[in-house]
Amino acid sequence: MAAKVLIVDDEVAIRRLLRNTLERAGHQVVEARDGRDALALAAAEHPDAVLLDLGLPDRDGLGLVPLLRGDGQRVLLVVSARDATEEKVAALDLGADDYVTKPFDTDELLARLRVALRHRGSGSAAAPIVHAGELAIDLDRRRVTRAGEELHLTRKEYDVLALLAQHVGRVVTHDRIIAAAWGGDEDPRIEYLRIVVRNLRGKLEAPLPVGSVIANELGVGYRLRGEG
Repeated sequence: MAAKVLIVDDEVAIRRLLRNTLERAGHQVVEARDGRDALALAAAEHPDAVLLDLGLPDRDGLGLVPLLRGDGQRVLLVVSARDATEEKVAALDLGADDYVTKPFDTDELLARLRVALRHRGSGSAAAPIVHAGELAIDLDRRRVTRAGEELHLTRKEYDVLALLAQHVGRVVTHDRIIAAAWGGDEDPRIEYLRIVVRNLRGKLEAPLPVGSVIANELGVGYRLRGEG
């Protein structure tokens, strides 16, 4: 899926690396070195996606996340050397589609971008059936199968999996999962979420390695692995 991508980074070497990577993948690229340029180019060029560094010379990149996402149809990936859990959670809660930490693997970055673009291109509503490897999650019928065999999940297990399926390939924060699966009716402690995910992995992943279906983003949330 070719796209116009706005790179926002004050480091020339990083912009050059990203431009070469993106153009080899067939994308069109525009560049901004600070927040002011980024906002101006976003308005003039209407990019499909933004790769945003947080350490900009004129303002903190976190404040740009909701501004650069536009109407919500634009993909935004944070690409930053900041690796603190609080920074990642804040960016995702503000609307970033994903968070890639520098130094990054260019193939992984392209895969993350591809997943986010595909999700945006399919519209805001998730596909009725989401596939992740041998797993098929029928969101309309609340039915989960692996290699054609139906799996029996508890209500909480399904609620957690369904939310991850609606954002397949992208990290969903702990707080967002807890709010969706527990609401305000029960004590939403993160220990409960960990127990549910552990039980889910036992049903979805065995005999595969732990994390082969549901990946853990340490201190941030979980990601349902999908095709990149």
